[in-house]
Formats: sequence, structure tokens, C-alpha cells
Amino acid sequence: MTKHSHIDRVISAVQSGSAGARSALAASWWRSLEHHGLNPGEERAPERVSEADVRQHQDRLEHFLRVAGPKLDHLFGLVGQSGCGVVLTDDQGIVLDRRCSDGDAAAFDHWGLALGADWSEASEGTNGIGTCLTDRRQVTIHRDEHFFARNTAMSCMDAPIFGPDGRIVAALDVSSARADQTEAFNRIIAATVAQTARTIEADFFRASFPKARIIVAGGEDRDVTALLAVDQDDIVIGATRSARQAYGMATSGPIKARPASDLFGHGDGPSGFEKAERAAVMRALTRAGGNVSEAARALGIGRATLYRRMKRLGIGE
Repeated sequence: MTKHSHIDRVISAVQSGSAGARSALAASWWRSLEHHGLNPGEERAPERVSEADVRQHQDRLEHFLRVAGPKLDHLFGLVGQSGCGVVLTDDQGIVLDRRCSDGDAAAFDHWGLALGADWSEASEGTNGIGTCLTDRRQVTIHRDEHFFARNTAMSCMDAPIFGPDGRIVAALDVSSARADQTEAFNRIIAATVAQTARTIEADFFRASFPKARIIVAGGEDRDVTALLAVDQDDIVIGATRSARQAYGMATSGPIKARPASDLFGHGDGPSGFEKAERAAVMRALTRAGGNVSEAARALGIGRATLYRRMKRLGIGE
């Protein structure tokens, strides 16, 4: 497709009126042209923030970037030999990390997939990164599906990554400018990108609650990112976006603390505290090798008190 035919196609789709309602791609083209005021024939290079701004963006997500780094390396190991590059942006579409082969670095720099580049939809129109962040979903933008004619040699497969607060923290992108890149191959890469994004999301959630017990919610078909963080008192103190959706919690922001048993549909009942007390007594006795006096000291109670509790809880000497 020539540059001019691509421009005509984009404008025609936008001006058709109903195209945006029928197609998510056309809706993105409409936003690019009408809302952001972009011109599909524009030749300028992608905008880039300063090195100081890049460091500021990276510092803001320092913990997240440390968690994500090994997964980016693994993903690049899977797709790098096929001429693809791996890019990670923040929630604003600013490129904060990149993996590509030395031989492909100049090409990706030329396409604007470099540190500090702004790939938001407001800046670059319809593209994998920006449209993924805007639509809050996994997307593939293949060649002439891009808004700008200058980007139509690329294929971009993207998935959003949600933080512990349920908000988007980043976009994970694999891009290729190979002429022989097929849509079928894109689907395979897209599935790998989505899986990696979910793994990063789960790892970051776990790292954000280092002292909590992490529970994978749901049944056999459960989503690996449907995670709950539970404290020592069995109170839910954190939930991923998938878990929030599964249990009807606020989609973003702080969650209302509640007992884990309330979420799972089985309340404490009359024996709930007794079970917890019995477990504590049994742990103390086990650590003390069955010595009641030593166990009582560990529990901070008197020997006679412990005997009374043991009798009430049905624990023999």
C-alpha cells in the first residue's frame, strides 16, 4: 500500500461516521485524527523526552523495572533472533527499557523505538503501545493498521501490565519491521507477550507485599494474575486487577480490608477463633517438645492457664 492510499484509507474510515462503532481500529484512527489532531501523512520523527526526564520516569518505577528486567531478557531470548525488539514503556507511553540485537539497534532507533520516545496515542496515533494503553487491553497493530503512514512497515504486539493498585503501570511491546512478518506469526508472538505481561504483573504484586501470604484466587481455570495478599491475621490487604474483578472490589485504588474467609464464602463460624488458638497452642507445644511449662512461657501465659486451655481445646498432654 502506498503512502497516499494509506492516508486516503484512514481518512475515509474516519469520515464514514459509523466505522468507529464497528471497529476498534477505526475508533483509534478517529481519536488520532479528530481528538488528537494528527495528520496520517506527517513525516516527523517520534517525539522524545530528555535524558533527565527518562531518568525521572525510570526512578519513579525503579522497583517495577527491577522486577520486570529478567522477564524482558527471557522474552527477548525467545523473539530476538527473528529480528524483533522488546520494549517496555510506562503508563504514559514513554520508552524506559529496550532489548534488541546490536545489528537491529540502528533500525529501531530509526523507527523511534528508543529510550525516551513517546509512543502515546496522543503523540503517535494508532500504534501498539499507545492504543494498548488507551484501550487497556492486549492489541496487535500490523503494518498499515498504524495511523501514521511512516509507521506502516512495523508490526507491534502489546499487552498492558497492571500494578498492585489496579492501575496500568506499563505496556510491554514486541515490534518488528521485517517485510516477511506475517499476521499468523504475530499471533504467536502476541500470545507470548501477553503471558510475559501477566507474569511480570504477578511478580510485581508479590514483590509489593513481601510479608504477606499470597493466594491465587478462583478454581481450576483460575487466572494466574488473580492474586490476593493476606496478612498474618488473615485479612486481605491487596488484590490484583483480576482478583478485584473476580470479587467485585474497586477496580483501582486502595481496597477495603476484609477477612479472607468473607471473600471465599466460608465465615469463621463459632470454631474459627478456637481453631486459630488450637493451632497456636499446638505450635508452642511442638517447639517445646511437649514441655507444658516451656510452651506456656513461650505463649506468655501461666502453666495452669495453658492446662485449662488445652483441656478446653481437647489437647492431651
